[in-house]
Amino acid sequence: MSPATFAAPPPRSVHHALVALAVDLGASIAARRQARGWSRQRLAAEAGVSRSLVYLVERGESTSIEAYMRLGSALRLRLDARLVDLRQRSAGGHRDEDPVHAAMGEVEARVFGGLGFELALDEPYQHFQFAGRADLVAWDRGRRALLHVENRTRFPNVQEALGAFGAKRAYLGPVLAERLGVGRWRSETHVIAALWSAEVLHILRLRRATFRSTCPDPADAFAAWLVGRPPLSGRASTLVVLDPAAAGRQRRWIDMGECDRSRPRYRDYAIALAAIRAAGLA
Repeated sequence: MSPATFAAPPPRSVHHALVALAVDLGASIAARRQARGWSRQRLAAEAGVSRSLVYLVERGESTSIEAYMRLGSALRLRLDARLVDLRQRSAGGHRDEDPVHAAMGEVEARVFGGLGFELALDEPYQHFQFAGRADLVAWDRGRRALLHVENRTRFPNVQEALGAFGAKRAYLGPVLAERLGVGRWRSETHVIAALWSAEVLHILRLRRATFRSTCPDPADAFAAWLVGRPPLSGRASTLVVLDPAAAGRQRRWIDMGECDRSRPRYRDYAIALAAIRAAGLA
């Protein structure tokens, strides 16, 4: 079969889809390799590829379908690629995997989209040795301001969660600035939005110093975004606790300083899920 030739560079939608696919496949391969206790060298040998290829794939770089199939087969994974009609595709998606997490993103998208900001959910990105996805990003081109929100329903591994947030805080801004053609952001606001549950409040209180070291800033910059006036300069890293099913005069979020004296809205994830479903958010 002769190699494919293209008359023009791919449109942005195709480029984003290719990046997202490469990131997802690489993450799946890395997770399965680690779960089996294999080194990259062993996976390369089992798949009949080079160790450098394994490294690039796990980093989120795209490669050939054959390479993905070789790696997947060695790990007893099957590549399932289909083209689907977007008009007929089930709307479940990530909602089926974690409906509370999905509801948090949808509520945030409704708020910031309603304020007129451009935004993206589950946005893939790559930066040299790091590849990942941002739960929600919103931006104001005129102010050259970026908002990044990382939603968390639980913290089963605090160090891992904060490490991932730190990497996104470091790498996401420059990648998106280049992709969107804004040159350089004048302000960046990075937020961990945690579920307002007893589970989460317990962890935040127990590991207060750890969370403070990663998210040392007050929630002023996030509050400014919520009223449609992003900061004009500076970088902020903050943590807020969010109730996606808040209604009426209920507060939707509190900052980390209020966690010690705040009562949880939900005892655990299951209760939060029931409330979100009752509110029609899942």
